[in-house]
Amino acid sequence: MNHFHERLARQQAEWPGLRHEMRCTPTNPEPGQPITLTVLSAGQQAYQELRCWYTLDGSRPTLASPSLPLRQSGAEWSLLEWDYRAVWEVELPGQPAGTLLRYRLGGHDLGSGRWRFADNESETIADATPFALLIGAADRPAWAHEAIVYQIFLDRFYPGDGLEWRHPGTISGIYGGTLRGAIQKLDYIRDLGCNAIWLSPVFASPSHHRYDAYDYYTIDPVLGSNEDFLELIEQAHARGIRIIMDFVANHWSHLHGTMQEAQKDRQSPYYDWYYWIDWPHDYHTFFGVMTMPKLNLEHEPARQYLYECAQHWLRQGVDGFRLDHAHGPSIDFWAGFRQACRAVKPDCWLFAEVTEGAEKNRGYSNAMDGLCDFLLTDALRQTFAQEAWSLGQFENFLRNNNGYMTPHMMMPAFLDNHDMNRFLYAAGDDKAKLRLAALVLLTLPGPPILYNGTESGENQERSIHNNDFGIYEEARLPMRWDERFDSDLWGYFQRLLAIRRAHPVIWHGEREAVWL
Repeated sequence: MNHFHERLARQQAEWPGLRHEMRCTPTNPEPGQPITLTVLSAGQQAYQELRCWYTLDGSRPTLASPSLPLRQSGAEWSLLEWDYRAVWEVELPGQPAGTLLRYRLGGHDLGSGRWRFADNESETIADATPFALLIGAADRPAWAHEAIVYQIFLDRFYPGDGLEWRHPGTISGIYGGTLRGAIQKLDYIRDLGCNAIWLSPVFASPSHHRYDAYDYYTIDPVLGSNEDFLELIEQAHARGIRIIMDFVANHWSHLHGTMQEAQKDRQSPYYDWYYWIDWPHDYHTFFGVMTMPKLNLEHEPARQYLYECAQHWLRQGVDGFRLDHAHGPSIDFWAGFRQACRAVKPDCWLFAEVTEGAEKNRGYSNAMDGLCDFLLTDALRQTFAQEAWSLGQFENFLRNNNGYMTPHMMMPAFLDNHDMNRFLYAAGDDKAKLRLAALVLLTLPGPPILYNGTESGENQERSIHNNDFGIYEEARLPMRWDERFDSDLWGYFQRLLAIRRAHPVIWHGEREAVWL
């Protein structure tokens, strides 16, 4: 089955019942501004009534919470279902700035006599898809609009002056990049022209990538110490460079203390932090990886634990978070996360990894400052690396992509990252293609992200899709700081970044295509 038929089957499977998917007007309500929520219902299902239950004090909505009825405001035709879909709306009263509006939407099914809830078709409000809006959250941190982000995959970036890369014997092993190495390369990053750094996860972990941490308050000793991390923040700030942490809320390591306790004792207070299939050894995970249990973030203690972790690191001087696999947790969780982060650092920058397509991406415009623009990345690679798209097709995409997202959304853009083949590999090692794509990227509105090594000609030997050779690690090879470092290419990137900083009208002004 190709991707088109997969998406079609998924869409058909999802549409029965009630669909809300964060259809809100406005998407970022100002203080006191009324909010209209919209729900679509499949034509073959009839409802006696639809209701919205909501809270304003941060608590979880129940059937005892205040509620308002929805009214049918119209209908639309679905070619996919070959039937009508009813359009329902409810207007909620405006609220003061900083209010976290949490809500659930459900319909009383005429056929079964039961309540069914949007979007997951749950029959209980306790298991219903949770929704939330943070009032007065339209503004984004001013500094982020001018950010030029350098992405560091720490284990493969730099071990430190006088140290050699390790040779672990497997591409998934520890190569020895450190925080001390990152500190020693701050001048390099500043001289390149970047003013922010996105660090791969730094918490104690059994792996090289550290997306499976077991202690969210301790820096992995392989990287350095908590003191080293604080020094990195201090030294970066002294150079005008912001620090962005990679934060994983969806899952963590099976070695985490809460998981260890929950597996020992079903009466443990941590039992409800996880989704159990067959306690103690079978549970929901991140893509079936048993060493990465998925967290139950609808359980308030687990949710608050992560909120407090994020607040702790913001107080330590971190400037923001890149939020990993953000479509795992609910938007309700992320709206609360944003509220918690802003309470500590109002100008922190939160941008996320969401790979669900443009329609669902738009639903995150209130809970996040922005999303990594994977659609633009694909367009850049299709056009300039693989030459599968014409320039006309690319221009048409840019116009639609910029117009579709809400104006408040910041969409950081990039040519490659640690989870995909490097651009240069996709381009057949043609650096002229890389130069052209970089020129386009760095004149577009979204804050650009440069994956470490892209600026110096790093490549890979095999595709990440070759299952015999380590998957993603092929795009995470250690940086080569020797004679293979392409200084000419580095200088080209440096000049492009200097032009972007000196002439913001290039990326901030109106864009018009000119055909010669």
